[in-house]
Amino acid sequence: MSDAKKLFEEMIIFSGNANPELAAKIAKEMKIPLGRCQVGRFPDGEIKVKIEQNVRGRDVFVVQSTCPPVNENLMELLVIIDALNRASAGRITVVIPYYGYARQDRKDQPRVPITAKLVADMLTVAGADRMLTMDLHSGQVQGFFNVPVDHLTAAPIFLDYFREKKMEGVVVVSPDVGGVKRARNFAQEMGANVAVVAKRRLDDDSTEVDDVIGEIKTKNVIIIDDQISGGGTVVRAARALKEIDKKIKVYAVATHAVFAGQAIERLSEAPIEEVIITDTIPTPRADELDKLTILSVAGELADAIGRIHNNQSVATLFRGALF
Repeated sequence: MSDAKKLFEEMIIFSGNANPELAAKIAKEMKIPLGRCQVGRFPDGEIKVKIEQNVRGRDVFVVQSTCPPVNENLMELLVIIDALNRASAGRITVVIPYYGYARQDRKDQPRVPITAKLVADMLTVAGADRMLTMDLHSGQVQGFFNVPVDHLTAAPIFLDYFREKKMEGVVVVSPDVGGVKRARNFAQEMGANVAVVAKRRLDDDSTEVDDVIGEIKTKNVIIIDDQISGGGTVVRAARALKEIDKKIKVYAVATHAVFAGQAIERLSEAPIEEVIITDTIPTPRADELDKLTILSVAGELADAIGRIHNNQSVATLFRGALF
């Protein structure tokens, strides 16, 4: 038996209830079974966890996005980590494809918390030794952890998808100023121009478009963001672009499909040709949106998990300007 094979026998992947389908896909990619773990509830609603196999000294990975219901899934993850830690797991890596609470990453008003830092502290105190995540709302969240963080991006998956379409005359648009770097890097890989939708926030749930900065005389526009939550930002951006030129085709791209509130209805009625997302979190009411395309990140996450387990570089998963 080879050394590589022995290493893989020492690895176990567990899943909580947030996205067991993605965890199963990752395990299938790696040709190993999911770890045996019961995650249920006591009669009063408290989370009950039992690890059903030996993890002593093993390299353990826990797949659990902190997606809605956010607090339930976060607490599940903390309890699973504690159970593994008390069972003497050799190393615990939390695989959080979608990191909730990342939007609260700074004090932008008086007397507000920095919840992204609080959650990072909770995970490390529970016993997490490192984290693997994808397309954080802001890169600075990596610095809130006192353990190693591997931050992947779904951009290569989206690039492959659009290259297969062989689209011409493409402009990549950031729906807000904060996403300019993401849009610029994606546009550079696509060989496309970049534009920005300037908006102002009216409150926590709504924004208003002020202007579109950049040249939009083209055939196809790709609006790219890290997530679609209520759908308001991407829909307003699409409408603003259509006002400039009704002939263009607008595509909306986002890694995380939170789809909260009336997001499905807004996207259905919006002047958008196609909404392309990934399976980092389960997509609510996906069958109600005909224009929806879901791409899987299981292969990329499986590759990263294998590299972490074998102490290989994860940086090789990035391409060029997407680094």
